[in-house]
Amino acid sequence: MPDWNDILVEIQQFGSTYDIVRRKYLKQLHEITQRNVIIYYSGWLQKVGSDGRGIAAIDDADKVGFMTTIHGLDRDKGLDLILHTPGGEAAAIESLVDYLRSMFGTDIRAIIPQLALSGGTMIACACKSILMGKQSSLGPVDPQFGGMPAHGVVEEFKQAHKEISEDRNKIPVWQPIIAKYRPTLIGECQKAIVWANEIVEEWLLTGMLKDEPKEEAKAKAKKIIKELSDHALTKSHQRHLSASKCKEIGLEIEYLEENHKLQEAVLSVHHSCIHTLSATPALKIIENHDGKAYIVQAQPIFTGRG
Repeated sequence: MPDWNDILVEIQQFGSTYDIVRRKYLKQLHEITQRNVIIYYSGWLQKVGSDGRGIAAIDDADKVGFMTTIHGLDRDKGLDLILHTPGGEAAAIESLVDYLRSMFGTDIRAIIPQLALSGGTMIACACKSILMGKQSSLGPVDPQFGGMPAHGVVEEFKQAHKEISEDRNKIPVWQPIIAKYRPTLIGECQKAIVWANEIVEEWLLTGMLKDEPKEEAKAKAKKIIKELSDHALTKSHQRHLSASKCKEIGLEIEYLEENHKLQEAVLSVHHSCIHTLSATPALKIIENHDGKAYIVQAQPIFTGRG
């Protein structure tokens, strides 16, 4: 007969009702695909009043979660990575993709039930294909500095240079605008743009486009990068790109609607994750189909008011 501590351990293993339901649907999805399934879910939409986008973004700490959830999996089965994220740090994203590829090679499929923006889109571009529905969106991958788009900063600086070169009377107009930029910012923005474009191009050529003729693949990769990273085309870092738009620019898109059983399973996982993020302190969930999870909880912010 189990004692008090044994029962406590058993309860902790099963987790909350939200954990039980979420894990049930994760297992069902795995049974349909016969592939490893890992979710990476961020609660940036649910926890915006407290921790907001910052702590919910992709960072280096996430690798511990992926190490935890990948350990013990049969890596020959590949990976279906379900993404719901606002993006995050470019260095962390590059490191994470390198790790995932060291575990599964390029046999990784991204599944986007709703949103995988910025760095989430970069990760999706590193996969062999992307599964999306009519409600799904990717986003531009242009780097950000303190909430400012790097492309926008560079464009503004170039515009200022052009106008002042043509008419020095424009100096008083542009001076307060340019003064807000700290030293080296323009150079950092330019390097960040090049860095993001280079790593995404490499991932596309060695993954999604690797079986296409070399020159065609290069041309296709450059088109994809231009469409995803050129601020002049995307207009806003927050822009949402539909499945049809993503396919139009050259990404390898699979449509959820073409497999009703798979669609139902993916959306059941998605809804159960959103319920978890909405009703519990969970801020970030990394979990596999066997129920092994790494969950980051939101920390309450005290205002000092009674």
